[in-house]
Amino acid sequence: MTLSKWNIAIMALCTGLIVANIYYCQPLVVLISREFGVSESNAGQVTFFTQIGYALGLLFCVPLGDKLERKKQILIMTGASVAALCAAALSVNVGMLKIMGLIIGFTSIVPQLILPLAASLAEPERRGKVIGVIMSGLLIGILLSRTLSGIIGEHFGWRAMFWIAAVMTFIMMITILATFPQSKPSFTGSYGALMRSVFTLVREQPLLREASFLNACGFGVFGLFWTTSVFLLSNPPYNFGSDVIGLMGLAAATGALGAPLIGRIADKKNPRIAIGYGIACILAGYIIFWFFQNSLVGIVIGIILLDLGLQGVHVSNQTRIYALLPEARNRMNTVFMTVSFIGTSLGSGIGLLVWDINKWAGVCMAGIGITLLSILIYGVTYKKEKAVVL
Repeated sequence: MTLSKWNIAIMALCTGLIVANIYYCQPLVVLISREFGVSESNAGQVTFFTQIGYALGLLFCVPLGDKLERKKQILIMTGASVAALCAAALSVNVGMLKIMGLIIGFTSIVPQLILPLAASLAEPERRGKVIGVIMSGLLIGILLSRTLSGIIGEHFGWRAMFWIAAVMTFIMMITILATFPQSKPSFTGSYGALMRSVFTLVREQPLLREASFLNACGFGVFGLFWTTSVFLLSNPPYNFGSDVIGLMGLAAATGALGAPLIGRIADKKNPRIAIGYGIACILAGYIIFWFFQNSLVGIVIGIILLDLGLQGVHVSNQTRIYALLPEARNRMNTVFMTVSFIGTSLGSGIGLLVWDINKWAGVCMAGIGITLLSILIYGVTYKKEKAVVL
């Protein structure tokens, strides 16, 4: 079957609401630490365990989408996520909450199962647009989850957010059951052979390596900004509270809405063109961050450019890798997203380091440096690709 606009909209909604489960805990750290009587850094490990769970899910579960029927796998993971969210809301100590965070992250890889499913059902000439629409849902879910969580936690407590998330995820599970199409598995070997084939793809597909590295750079500067922006905005001249800082996600969501447009560019032209535009937007965003760090308008414009640029890089790269080997889309998505996730983690770590050394100027220099590295790789691989074509 082919995807209707209704199918695509439902997939985008499910993707955004389920991926948000990973990020709800971030604004709740202080509330969690107060209730359990532990340090903020100890409570903050809930976020770390959630991210670790997500990484493990990407590596070990996403490849199964090529071996198992995808709709069934999506339903199993979504149901497990509902159970983990309920258990998190009932946690009696921070240790239990960390374990539930690990499981929440592990089961929240559903969007990375939905994307290959959508790519396999979309017509080749519409694939980039479809991926762009669904990616809009995913990034808006990521960006607005912090805003929602901060508001709910402030007024109703941190447990209420996990209960609300469980209800929303359960509704999504019923929606998936009623509306998602089924797929036919393409891999018939054992699980061990499936995982070995993932590394074979890395070795044999240079475009996959290039796309993954460029995406890691984009996700790296994304993590760099969102980890350190709270320090900038909570200090003079802004002195914003966590609720106002969370509203910055609204500006980021504006940039995320550009994903369908970028997807259409990838469909009509060489996706590499959209990648180039995306890298240029990221670079412009960081330059604005540096020169207009004391201007809220400048920061907002920089956020929009950063997220629009990330969309350009991510959607176009994902369109490229999905066109390589249709029968291995889940395994290639495993490589692609795992490397991207590593980029986010490294970007966050670099951000904390350079903030201690040189505050916001250090953050901006690091962001520009990572972006220039991606431009170098983009240029070198473009010349090689052009030479092969000639």
